[in-house]
Amino acid sequence: MSTATISEIDDSASAVPATMKAVVVHGPEDYRLDTVDVPTPGAGELLLKVDAVGVCASDLKCYHGAAKFWGDENRPAWAERDRIAGHEFVGTVVSGDDAALAKRGVSLGDRIACEQIVPCWECRYCLMGAYWMCGPHDMFGFKGFDGAMAEYVLVPTRALTHPVSRDLAPHVAAFAEPLSCAMHAVERGNIKFDDVVVIAGAGPIGLGAIAGTRQKNPKLVIALDMSDDKLALATKAGADLVINITKEDAVAKVKELTDGYGADVYIEATGHPSAVSQGLNILRKLGTYVEYSVFGSNASVDWSIISDDKELNVLGAHLGPHCWPAAIKLLESGKLPMDEICTHQFPLDRFQEALDLVADSEGGSVKVSIVPSLTEATTSAAVHS
Repeated sequence: MSTATISEIDDSASAVPATMKAVVVHGPEDYRLDTVDVPTPGAGELLLKVDAVGVCASDLKCYHGAAKFWGDENRPAWAERDRIAGHEFVGTVVSGDDAALAKRGVSLGDRIACEQIVPCWECRYCLMGAYWMCGPHDMFGFKGFDGAMAEYVLVPTRALTHPVSRDLAPHVAAFAEPLSCAMHAVERGNIKFDDVVVIAGAGPIGLGAIAGTRQKNPKLVIALDMSDDKLALATKAGADLVINITKEDAVAKVKELTDGYGADVYIEATGHPSAVSQGLNILRKLGTYVEYSVFGSNASVDWSIISDDKELNVLGAHLGPHCWPAAIKLLESGKLPMDEICTHQFPLDRFQEALDLVADSEGGSVKVSIVPSLTEATTSAAVHS
């Protein structure tokens, strides 16, 4: 079985080097730019040259040592040391055997995105079709497989891939991952035409949830945040009404708009414990709460609101199963204000600044990405293709 490289079909492309720069996880608050070997694809595998990789809130929480990733007295560690970080990525196919290319319906030079999880396809969850809840739960950049905060990334045979237009700027194309996640949260909400839907948070996931909810065409889409700038962006993404929770009582306002009943669906996309109780109180009886966040600390609520008071439907949402094609289609449509959502891009050697900016609530960022081909931090407008 033959293995080809992109240099065979594109004379302008340089040969794949032997080594590359990569952001390696040595432990909490110990990420380093190391020189490592470029992986060599085996049978059924592909090698991508990384076009862009997003910096996720989960990357940040892993970096800061959250128990979800590194364990505590109640759970073992899930994240692995000596693993290259980065799970929100797109890349160009530069190497792979004929079988791998045919299996994924791609050619050398094509751009693809990879789903975050690399399912085992053998556990109970995978066999019942719920691959995103795979038991071993290998995931690019965290466990099992190296991620894409690097110049190249290996696509294993078990990975799920999707084609993405090369007409999109790299950092916009990489937004397919958070957008697919947000759309899954929307799907979990089972939104109806007559629903009042409240989305807490106008960051990347919240904005994606607003855009996805808009596609469902409910009665009213309401966005909550503490930043007027992000709320202005929420309006452009599809919100009918925005509420700055530092200036107005969101619970009172939503009840005023719904004859005192409350919202039908609440999607939590902030990762802040206070947004949980806010959602329980903002919902009507028999309403639906959807949780899509990675929390840095535990959230405590009065569970009697869920049961005795309102009999709520409380649903979790994880990853973006079956939503990738729709997310990519929405990005390719040009309907979203991606120039304003994708606010900052950094080269690999300034990855620490990218992490720090995501952590800085006053830094003015929305979506931060790493674009290995860059040589200095720049605005999105400067790197659009």
